[in-house]
Amino acid sequence: MDLRSELLKSIWYGFTALDLEKSGKVSKSQLKVLSHNLCTVLCIPHNPVALEEHFRDDDDGPVSSQGYMPYLNKYILDKVVEGSFTKENVDELCWTLTAKKNYQPDRTSSTILPERDAFRLWCLFNFLSEDKYPLVMVPDEVEYLLKKICMAMSIEFNCVELEDFFSQDSVQQTGITVWVFLEMMNSGKVTRGIDKSIISMAIEEVYREIVGDVLKEGYLWKKGQLRRNWKERWFTLRPSNLAYYTGEDRKDCQGNIVLDGNCCVEVLPDRDGKRCMFCLKTLSKTYEMSASDTKQRQEWTTAIQTAIRLHVEGKKSLHKDLKLKRREQREQREKRRQAKEEELQRLRALQEERERKLAELELLKEAQKQAQVLLEQDEQRRRQQHEQLQRALEVQLREAEEARVSMQAEMALKEEEAERQRKRIQELEEMQKRLEEALQQEIKARLDEEAFRYAQAGLLAEEEEKMKALMALQEEQEEYILKTQREKQELKQEMEAKSRSLEEAQRQLEEVRANRHRVDQDVVAAQRKLRQASTNVKHWNVQMNRLMRPIGPGEKRPSLGSSFSAFQIPTQRDPGLRLRRRSGSEDQDEESKENVDSRAGCDHEKRHSHASNGDMDIP
Repeated sequence: MDLRSELLKSIWYGFTALDLEKSGKVSKSQLKVLSHNLCTVLCIPHNPVALEEHFRDDDDGPVSSQGYMPYLNKYILDKVVEGSFTKENVDELCWTLTAKKNYQPDRTSSTILPERDAFRLWCLFNFLSEDKYPLVMVPDEVEYLLKKICMAMSIEFNCVELEDFFSQDSVQQTGITVWVFLEMMNSGKVTRGIDKSIISMAIEEVYREIVGDVLKEGYLWKKGQLRRNWKERWFTLRPSNLAYYTGEDRKDCQGNIVLDGNCCVEVLPDRDGKRCMFCLKTLSKTYEMSASDTKQRQEWTTAIQTAIRLHVEGKKSLHKDLKLKRREQREQREKRRQAKEEELQRLRALQEERERKLAELELLKEAQKQAQVLLEQDEQRRRQQHEQLQRALEVQLREAEEARVSMQAEMALKEEEAERQRKRIQELEEMQKRLEEALQQEIKARLDEEAFRYAQAGLLAEEEEKMKALMALQEEQEEYILKTQREKQELKQEMEAKSRSLEEAQRQLEEVRANRHRVDQDVVAAQRKLRQASTNVKHWNVQMNRLMRPIGPGEKRPSLGSSFSAFQIPTQRDPGLRLRRRSGSEDQDEESKENVDSRAGCDHEKRHSHASNGDMDIP
């Protein structure tokens, strides 16, 4: 809050005091008197014709506050020089004007404050009021001011009697005016039972602290600069200086210590018969002082350090800074309150939504119950249909059992007829079983080979995908390495992640290669079994062809030994065997081609075997 804002608050009371009809306008003659008095107390030259020249185009009627403000700013406030006048004189002028109209207490009451105390409370109200018109003070600031006054009177502030007053909606929303505040102070709710002199001293102390920017004042012993003797002085500390006087009436100023960022305060040990000593160091001098006790020394050193901090931070008043902080705290509390209200509204909406959903859930439960009843009815109908089907199947089973009995009788007759041929074909059946076993082994070997080939193809495709992914990861790694040269610190973690992915891909590639190697071994084993099965099939085909010849009258059946003796084991010179041996030493691509050729040959042999079986003529 700057000097102009402080002056405008006091002048606003003076302007409204001249508005006797409460129309918001004041006559020019009264404004001339007000302007002349303001120029006098502000120590600036007064131009008596400036007001007439400023409102030359206007009529002779009264002037509103909005119309008076440009003149006030241009001809008065713009010429004000801070430090060239006493602000208390301006406040007294405006208080004199406004008190005649608005402050009319009951003089017969014993709790009425003196005129001087009422003026100081008015000044304190202006200092702590909000920066908007009409001037009001929020309840938090009123409570803060009352606590300061009670603290100065060394009593505890009891807000029980003022709770009803503070809890009014009008007070909470708009605040209170200075006349309501003075009426409350005159009612004795705060100062009941306390001597008026104590109240006046407390109000003066708070006035000097808040309005006069007095951080601390009191008696201290000071050591002289020339004679080096100790004298008791009355010290007054403000944010800009530390002044000391002969007495507490502050009439004879003995010195003024200017405070700045180069000053510091230090605690000194007791000496020269003095205790609780401390010193204030400036660029040019060191001032030694002694307090009455340790508590006073601590208070003085803390207050001086606060004044130095305010000067360093560029703040002229401690209480102006505290007022701004309290205002920020109130705004934050208001924001939190609004946030809580919004949260409550949101919770109410959620509760309504929840109740609506519960109603919908009840409807869904009812619909579910109805659907359950329908499902039970459908289930009962299905059970009935199932029982009917079961009865029909039992009838069909009985008919099938009767047909089976008749078939058994016919088969008994046919078995007698087939008994004669059974002995004939017993050896053929046994040979056929062995051939079937060999065929089954061949089929199983082919199926194993196909499965291994599909597995091998899948592993090759997976290996190719992994290789592509590996190449892509390697390309990404190279790109990231180039980017890392420019942004090494920003992409370090990402490079580590890509490196781990590359290592994981390489590990998976190695696993795929190992799986491929195992599948290749399984394929070789399957091919070996397939060749063995093909050999067995050829052997049994030869035996079958020999047994297919019909036996004539008087011929003897050839023994099994002679049949087996006709079977020859292929020698090492067999070209098929040499091809198979040579295929084991070739690379993976040639081995795959040979496997395809071998499978084609086996298919040809299998077709030949089937053709031979088809030519069998069983008598």
